[in-house]
Amino acid sequence: MENFTLNNGVEIPALGLGVYQAAPEETVAAVSDALELGYRHIDTAAAYGNEVEVGRAIAESGLARDEVFVETKIWISDYGRQETVHGFEKSAAKLGLEQLDLLILHQALPSEFERTIEAYRALEQLLAEGRVRAIGVSNFMPEHLDRLLEATEVVPAVNQIECHPYFRQSELLAKDTELGILNQCWSPIGGITFYREGEHTSTLQDPVITSIAEAHQKSTAQVMLRWHLQQGRQVIPKSVKRERIAQNLDVFDFELSSDELAAIDGLDTGRRGGPEPEEITMESFGRPIPEAPQA
Repeated sequence: MENFTLNNGVEIPALGLGVYQAAPEETVAAVSDALELGYRHIDTAAAYGNEVEVGRAIAESGLARDEVFVETKIWISDYGRQETVHGFEKSAAKLGLEQLDLLILHQALPSEFERTIEAYRALEQLLAEGRVRAIGVSNFMPEHLDRLLEATEVVPAVNQIECHPYFRQSELLAKDTELGILNQCWSPIGGITFYREGEHTSTLQDPVITSIAEAHQKSTAQVMLRWHLQQGRQVIPKSVKRERIAQNLDVFDFELSSDELAAIDGLDTGRRGGPEPEEITMESFGRPIPEAPQA
């Protein structure tokens, strides 16, 4: 496993397992398989509803705590100074951990950005107290980053964003890199439902990517993950199938040429598959995050 170094010196594995939309009953097996196969980074979130299962799999893995990089996210319903500290406490209790490796804000809340700022100040407090090792954001656009940095002290270590061959977000990638923020990609192989040229399509069947995959005797998913890694982006592909989890990890033994990288870059449609960050509101997306279950 290769690593990236965050802007505060903490190392993060270049590739991790995401558990978005993994049902609780599937999560333990998926995380257990991933750790057994060699993954050392697990990405979850309060809003996913599976932090307890992630924590159980890590505890049962037999690995030392410092061998597994654990990342989770605070949901918008827990934004605010004290609310976010409590959000951390809920997540840490569900995960069964005293310290988290990376804690990030799941979305900007543009209509109530002061709450976003207070939430991030809470992350800064948790970082200063040593309760988290690094902090960051997710789905923050350039203007959100500018507003955040004007009001806070610590530059986010990561910005977790939608990024795949059909939606590359070049301007945002450049902005993050300029600020020293690691681009972390959710839906890195375009697994999110996507419409291209008016028709439902999939990056997994794209002829350009398929041709490159055939040339390297790799899968299209492996080619896309390699594309990210060679351009300096950290990736968190999601799967609950052991074979696919293993395949996604097998991307460190080949190189794409500059022409191949450019060909994949050229597939960008500029069309987002996920929700528009500017349209995130408490009314539309707010929902309570449950307390940790009692022991």
